[in-house]
Amino acid sequence: MSQVYDARICELGEGPLWHPERQQFFWFDIIGRRLLSRAGQEALEWHFPEHASAAGWIDRDTLLIATETGLRRFDIGSGAHEPLIALEAENAVTRSNDGRADPMGGFWIGTMGKSAERRAGAIYRFYRGAIERVVPEVTIPNSICFAPDGRRGYYADTARQRIWTLALDAEGWPEGPAEVFVDLRQHGLNPDGSVVDAEGGLWNAQWGAGRVARYTPDGRFDRAIAIGGRHASCPCFGGAEFDRMIVTTAREGISAPDDAQGVVYEVATGLHGLAEPRVLA
Repeated sequence: MSQVYDARICELGEGPLWHPERQQFFWFDIIGRRLLSRAGQEALEWHFPEHASAAGWIDRDTLLIATETGLRRFDIGSGAHEPLIALEAENAVTRSNDGRADPMGGFWIGTMGKSAERRAGAIYRFYRGAIERVVPEVTIPNSICFAPDGRRGYYADTARQRIWTLALDAEGWPEGPAEVFVDLRQHGLNPDGSVVDAEGGLWNAQWGAGRVARYTPDGRFDRAIAIGGRHASCPCFGGAEFDRMIVTTAREGISAPDDAQGVVYEVATGLHGLAEPRVLA
């Protein structure tokens, strides 16, 4: 069961983040080049000169924001931002997409072609001031999230309709090859963003299906919850007890979208999430 959390229309809603120190949700409209939030009943919004898509938190007042040319430090109070490190800045074809902090303090971010060019993107990890490519040749990177102990990561290529899992070492770097975690091809489902709950279950927003689905740590389907927007794009746990979930949606590619498309929904899951880790930057 879902209800509207924020009715502002996003062409491509993505990257929801709960800031545990501010007790505040943030999310993006990638196509609109906006960061959005709410402080109580006040609707907040910041604009960027280029596409921005995902964030982690550095401290109470500072976010790490991924844009189409790099990672930036963003001051929430003033809206000022400054470059931290470049990300495919020389490649005009690509932009950033899904991203999330890992429990070791790293930040994983995917890139993709602005027109979803085949395998034009990749997934990178930013850690202690340096950035390294960890997954090459991805078309639409999504579902970046991590097991509660940080020793397993997940990612999807929406175009290939699969979610993979990677074993991670004690510093959060991949060790060994990726393995398929969930294969959605036979169901005709498209995995978009994901988040892991406190029990290790993976919640996946499924583009075009109007739902968010939970998979157990061994990859079995557990349940699905319908939301109003057809293009569910990414879920996020939040709230003081991490018992609230919001799900961003998009109206991109819908020929005659109604007011249910592109808004942010709140979903009752009956489970608890985990605090997003601080990014070491």
